[in-house]
Amino acid sequence: MVERALIFATQAHQGQTRKDESTPYILHPAEVAGIAATMTDDEEVITACVLHDTVEDTDVTLDDVRREFSDRVAEIVAGDTEEDAGDIPREVSWYTRKEKSLKHLMNSSRDVKILWLSDKLSNMRSFYRMYRAEGDRMWRHFNQKDKNVQSWYYHTIADLLSELSNTAAYEEYVYRLGVVFGDDTEKA
Repeated sequence: MVERALIFATQAHQGQTRKDESTPYILHPAEVAGIAATMTDDEEVITACVLHDTVEDTDVTLDDVRREFSDRVAEIVAGDTEEDAGDIPREVSWYTRKEKSLKHLMNSSRDVKILWLSDKLSNMRSFYRMYRAEGDRMWRHFNQKDKNVQSWYYHTIADLLSELSNTAAYEEYVYRLGVVFGDDTEKA
């Protein structure tokens, strides 16, 4: 199932790159799946990690995921998929979309939380590399360019994922928060 998901996601994300504009996008979902595999051996959770951005960032629908994989995989993917803001530009809708996602995360299953932690740790690894190369200029690549607002979002995620604090992935996430946002990581 995971191998089928990698093929499916590779085709769906064909031609896409990460915010640094040079990294092929498919490397992100592959990394997310690898991180999740350090916390679970559940094939459906790992498959959902591979597919987590297909609904949000491609023409793939949750029905496609359900049909090709399973109801459970689709439910886990849905737990990390932001609602479409319609015609509102992503930079304008950023805060509202993130706030809704955080409210959803509060009541999510452990499986969805594993996906979130894996996804956000992959993001933080990317942020870390960008920060080392560009410093605070890195934020120009993002829809939300205010470092303090980004910090609020990623620290709130750490708080909401605290039930996973006994994992190496969570510890690494909190460490990278401290480096990228230049704060005391003990509060996260």
